[in-house]
Amino acid sequence: MWYNPENKADVQKAIDKIKYLVMHNKVFEIKEKRKRRSISQNSYLHLILGWFAVQTGYTAEEVKQEIFKKIVNPNTFYEGEFGKFVKIERWRSTASLDTAELSLCIERFRDYSSKEAGIYLPEPNDLTLLRELEIQIENNKQYL
Repeated sequence: MWYNPENKADVQKAIDKIKYLVMHNKVFEIKEKRKRRSISQNSYLHLILGWFAVQTGYTAEEVKQEIFKKIVNPNTFYEGEFGKFVKIERWRSTASLDTAELSLCIERFRDYSSKEAGIYLPEPNDLTLLRELEIQIENNKQYL
């Protein structure tokens, strides 16, 4: 169940629930609910990933997995571990990021794109250029 800390009744319900679980020796989990990223932020991310793909010849999925996650933002996405016999590679999904984390990752990717690949990725508020990117990506979709 979710509780709103701004609502006193919800806070009291949460406290009562925890007391009950502890008193009855129940196993429980307390988990923070983070703000989800916005749909527009998600759309923007996929637009710039697609544009980078068009410009470099990679697929959009290759750009997302290999460049955005593994090269530019490994500290955010890597969750690997050493198992008993082998090293296990695990990479977080972008869906697990909150707005602030994704903003930072996008900013790093924009910097990388500009400095390392010479590709300018427009800011989210540059609507004219973003619209042009959408058109170009749509026209090159068969290559992505």
